[in-house]
Amino acid sequence: MLRRTASALTVIALAAGTATACARSAPDPADAARSRGPITVWLSNNAQELQWGERMVADWNKAHPDQRVRAQNIPAGKTSEEAISASIIAGTSACLVFNTSPASVPQFQKQAGLVPLNDFPGGAKYIESRSGSLAGQYRSEDGKYYQLPWKSNPVMILYNKKLFAKAGLDPEHPKLATYAQFLATSRTLVRSGATDAAIWPAPSSEFFQSWFDFYPAFAAESGGSSLVEKGEPRFDSPAGRKVADFWNTLYREKLAPQELYPGDALADGKAAMATVGPWAVAAYKDKIDWGVVPVPTSDGRPASEIHTFSDQKSIGMFSACKNRATAWDVMKFATSEKEDGAFLDATGQMPVREHLASLYSGYFAKNPAYKPFADQAQREVEVPNVAGSIDMWQAFRDAWTRSVVFGRQSPSSALHDAAAKTRTILGEY
Repeated sequence: MLRRTASALTVIALAAGTATACARSAPDPADAARSRGPITVWLSNNAQELQWGERMVADWNKAHPDQRVRAQNIPAGKTSEEAISASIIAGTSACLVFNTSPASVPQFQKQAGLVPLNDFPGGAKYIESRSGSLAGQYRSEDGKYYQLPWKSNPVMILYNKKLFAKAGLDPEHPKLATYAQFLATSRTLVRSGATDAAIWPAPSSEFFQSWFDFYPAFAAESGGSSLVEKGEPRFDSPAGRKVADFWNTLYREKLAPQELYPGDALADGKAAMATVGPWAVAAYKDKIDWGVVPVPTSDGRPASEIHTFSDQKSIGMFSACKNRATAWDVMKFATSEKEDGAFLDATGQMPVREHLASLYSGYFAKNPAYKPFADQAQREVEVPNVAGSIDMWQAFRDAWTRSVVFGRQSPSSALHDAAAKTRTILGEY
């Protein structure tokens, strides 16, 4: 699960103003694009990812002793985005970062911190052939790819079967497909005394929290719309208002608490449901007997039609890199069909690859708990790849907490105000 603080906004915003200085310190792009030699890559500190990354690097180094890769953790900081942004300013970024948030790509791009992957022969074709129809969401406004979409954690609804049974509900066939069903089930869970909360997302105001309550539901209800499309906010719409009213009902009826839980409410039995990605399979396997369903829609659409938030991480190549030809080859090596399979096996996270379930059918046959997430991974919605993305999310989140969570403004009015602020932000970039 993502953990970030609002202070990341300040650092990234300040860093954006240093873009020109950063560009002067970078190597000549034409020379770097042809150059081969040692590079450094940064990996997430997730234990499973580290294990995969260190093995992948060792395999590369064995086959390419003259182009050795050194793997390190992303430097310590309040957030990985802050650490990466600071490294862009200092000109000390790794060549590759295997934990690049798509929400931060427009800001890193503004800092002149990222290398357009279209610069490499067949760069765009490689990304699009690997990721299929999902690839277009990661193309920047200038038409180039500044990130290679790597791995996702499509958000679904995980529920505690024991608590459902305790409330007298059928744990094998939960009624959660429509908003009406979800609300009725939530009322039964709480009013029966089976649990304190039906679902307990963070009600706090950090910009990224909307990715785990509003955005999955909006992606589903709208049939796959993004927060912003073609320069226009899409959430002040019938779909957005239905989602806001649904969540507002959960908060108003105390089915979702307005307080932040100091821990994991699902694991502790304080909530019966949570919005999670496939990382949860390993996290909860020894803690609760769980089931999983797609996020609900107002009309209960079939699972095969439901979209959700991707919770994706990309690989970025950073402009401080002097040996970019090697870095590009390492990107392709690390995202080959073989390595994607090894990554899936090691972490349970979904490579952003077309026909995922059929391509790795053997893995999903042995690990059926991950199969619903693999199916869902083909219908994902990413954060909008536009300048000012984080500022827009913060404006939206402020409106959401004020109206949906705490009832200080009507949700429809708050969405309208947030859309107006979004248009202003779009006009400033």
